[in-house]
Amino acid sequence: MAYKIFSNKDNLQIIHEDNHIIVINKRVGDLVQGDKTGDKPLSELIKDYIKEKYNKPGEVFLGVVHRLDRPTTGIVVFAKTSKALERLNKMFSERATQKTYWAVVKNKPPNNEDHLIHYLKRNEKNNTSRAHIKEVPDSKKALLDYKIFKELNTYFVLEINLHTGRHHQIRAQLSAIGCPIKGDLKYGFDRSNPDGGIHLHARKLVFIHPVSKEELILVAPTPNEVIWNAI
Repeated sequence: MAYKIFSNKDNLQIIHEDNHIIVINKRVGDLVQGDKTGDKPLSELIKDYIKEKYNKPGEVFLGVVHRLDRPTTGIVVFAKTSKALERLNKMFSERATQKTYWAVVKNKPPNNEDHLIHYLKRNEKNNTSRAHIKEVPDSKKALLDYKIFKELNTYFVLEINLHTGRHHQIRAQLSAIGCPIKGDLKYGFDRSNPDGGIHLHARKLVFIHPVSKEELILVAPTPNEVIWNAI
C-alpha cells in the first residue's frame, strides 16, 4: 500500500509535550517505528523536531512506548527520557492504562454492546491475525468491550475499550463478529478507502504520568474526513 509520507515538523500533530513525554496524533500512513519499507518513521520526525526546537547538539533520545498499525490514526506516546521510557514500558505491559478507540463498521454488531473474548493466532507470512473462539496452539487471549455509540446513514460507530494489546486485535475481533472496519480489506471489508487507511482511531488514552505522577487524560481529534466529521 502506498502512503503519502510526511517529512517535516510542521506536519506533526502534537497533543501533549513536556520534559519527559511527547504524544502525537498519528495520521493515516504514518509509520511509528522504522521497518523494511525504509520510509521515515514518526520516531525520526519527532527527533528532528526536538533537535530543532530545543537546539540540541548530538543525538536526541526518543523511546517508542507502543505502536499503532500504519493505516490507523490516533494517540501514540513517545518517551523523551530513559526514566520515562522504563516506567511507561512497565505501565503499558501491565495494562495500567485505559485505551479507547473508535471504529466505523458497515454491518450492525450482533449486540448493541458486548464483551468479546477471542484467541488470536498470528500469521507472519501475510501479517494478519485470526480470531478463534477457543484456544488454539500459539494463540493469545484477546479481550475488548464495545458499544454502538452512533448510527450514521449506512454505518455504525463503535466505541471500544481495549483490555489486551494483541497484533491487529480490534481489526481481527470485529471481523470475527461480522463487522470489518471500513476500508480494511485485509479483514474483510469490501473496498478500500481513498487514502489507504481504515476507519479505526485511537481516540482516548488515560494513564499516570511516569514522572509527575499526575493523571493524564488525552484525546485525539479525528481526521478531517467526511465520515469522521459526521460523528
